[in-house]
Amino acid sequence: MTSRADDDPAAGHARTLLRTATRYSGSRCAALCLVSIAATGAGLLLPAALGRALDLLLAHAPATRWVFCCAGLVLLLGLLDAVQTVLTGTVDARTTAWLRRRLTGHVLGAGPRAADRFGSGDLVARLVGNAAEAGTTPAARAALVAALAGPVGGVVALCLIDWWLAAVFLAGAPVLALLLRAVSRDTSESASRYQRAQGRIAAALAEAVEGVRTVRAAGTEGRETARVLRPLPDLSRAGHRMWRVQGRAAARAVAVAPLLQLAVVAVAGVLLTRDRLSVGEVLAASRYAVLATGVGVLVGRLAGLARARAAARRLGEVETEPATAYGARGLPEGPGRLELRGVTARRGGRTVLDGVDLDVPGGTTLAVVGRSGAGKSLLASIAGRLTDPDAGEVLLDGVPLRELPHEDLRGAVGYAFARPALLGGTVGQAIGLGLPSPSPGLVHEAARTALADDFVRRLPDRYDTPVADAPRSGGESQRLGLARAFAHGGRLLILDDALSSLDTVTERRITDALFGDGPATTRLLVAHRGTTAACADAVAWLDGGRVRAVGRHEELWRLAEYRAVFGDGADPVGTDADDGAVFGDGADPAGTDADDGAVFGHAADPAGTDADDGAVFGHAADPAGTDADDGGSRPGRDTRGGTSKEGRDGMNGPTDAGADAGDGALT
Repeated sequence: MTSRADDDPAAGHARTLLRTATRYSGSRCAALCLVSIAATGAGLLLPAALGRALDLLLAHAPATRWVFCCAGLVLLLGLLDAVQTVLTGTVDARTTAWLRRRLTGHVLGAGPRAADRFGSGDLVARLVGNAAEAGTTPAARAALVAALAGPVGGVVALCLIDWWLAAVFLAGAPVLALLLRAVSRDTSESASRYQRAQGRIAAALAEAVEGVRTVRAAGTEGRETARVLRPLPDLSRAGHRMWRVQGRAAARAVAVAPLLQLAVVAVAGVLLTRDRLSVGEVLAASRYAVLATGVGVLVGRLAGLARARAAARRLGEVETEPATAYGARGLPEGPGRLELRGVTARRGGRTVLDGVDLDVPGGTTLAVVGRSGAGKSLLASIAGRLTDPDAGEVLLDGVPLRELPHEDLRGAVGYAFARPALLGGTVGQAIGLGLPSPSPGLVHEAARTALADDFVRRLPDRYDTPVADAPRSGGESQRLGLARAFAHGGRLLILDDALSSLDTVTERRITDALFGDGPATTRLLVAHRGTTAACADAVAWLDGGRVRAVGRHEELWRLAEYRAVFGDGADPVGTDADDGAVFGDGADPAGTDADDGAVFGHAADPAGTDADDGAVFGHAADPAGTDADDGGSRPGRDTRGGTSKEGRDGMNGPTDAGADAGDGALT
């Protein structure tokens, strides 16, 4: 026989969450429960004390002690109510904070899968709004115990006064029980709908905020507002349904409860006429009848608990997305050899990567190129285990990434992204993120390598400037992300289009730093520019989720389909066709750099020299009409398969014949 948790995994996770959260604030929950029961007990004693005082006063007997007893009970009720309020707020806050910490850690541990499944806006709604509602569960349960103790105690008190009074009340009790059951069921259903609509609005709002510049540029603010608020009618219907459920319950309670109270009072009056009850006991019986029919309090408690359980279920849905599991196998010493064996990954029902096999020798650089949607970024995520493949495995120095401990894996693999998220209080902390104790010297050196040091030093407090107060362009943010990757070190560096927002001069200088003399780090680059691919030891060409070919850029450039990946199919020899691919302009059939002049906003050099290009790229022009300093990458390759400085210097210079043989850096 399957359990309920097996039938509904989200509900099972929700129950586990709430049990653990209750244990987390167990002592306070116990104190709250005791205080609530004590308040209920004081409330049950008060009618009896009032009835006794009334009987003594009517009999002209001393009643001072009972009057003071009533006053003391009233003061005690006020004190217990204040303590109950403080404890309820404390338990709610602690439980909510615990749920948010737990779910935030789980979402970050699950990685991109959670965001892909739920959307960032919906996740925020769950972690903020739903966690706050679910956090009220322990206190609501404690209060519900006290709320149930009131009616039960009222019935017991009626029985102690006279069993006929209890019998009359119990005759109508099943109607109240059915009413409360319907309230709990209907409120839970409508609360779930309400929270789902809230999540859809939050998801759409997050998308709109992220693309606010596009919305403003397109002038579609009104249309986007309508899209964000499209679930609003569903939200309204669910909200109105919740109010109707509670309203109907209150109306039925108003109809049923007074009838029961009148029945109890009527029977008490009959017993009074027969001298079986005193006037004070009739007063007490009337008060106990009110306590016993306290449906209004129970309806409110049950409705709140139903909303909290619905919210907890949405948190349970997040926990059904498993967090990444790590192994315990240590990472041996090694050069950083990266292997992908039969890697297959599916997203949205589509196979993005299909049986990818790659071998990147330690200390070398592999550029991954391909058209948009070929799976380059997904491959980069899998290579460093930001996400796991659906099939196949990834090895670093012969060890599957799944078997590595979290600390070893993250210490060995560094990342830089096209749009880095700069986390941390200050710019320096953002660069040193993830390092146990980053020294200022290490942070500054990494910033200098990424060409970020100059603009950081222009900030008001330099490296101590809060990230939120550091105005920066997309290229400057990308350089800070590169600085973070350089500071991280490790044996494998993965750059996911991390040079895309840099100008050509900055890209060239950072490329020099990346491929120059330094630690033998293995590098995997997602490249969209021919200049970047040309600097790599090898290029993996992805096409349709498969590896179409692996080879040097200049070898693959002979293939028209490969050149089409970069948006240009012209012959790179003797023309500026490769510049056309990089800069999006046409080839220069005359062999001059007239097109470069158009791109960079300066006049072409009619003499066939690159004097103007020298100014752009920060190096001196060759007055003899040759670009000896700008030699192509192929002549400048060293014997290790890397790119020598001389080879990398040739990005746009013509040869002494006036042609752009120096564009070998592209090919």
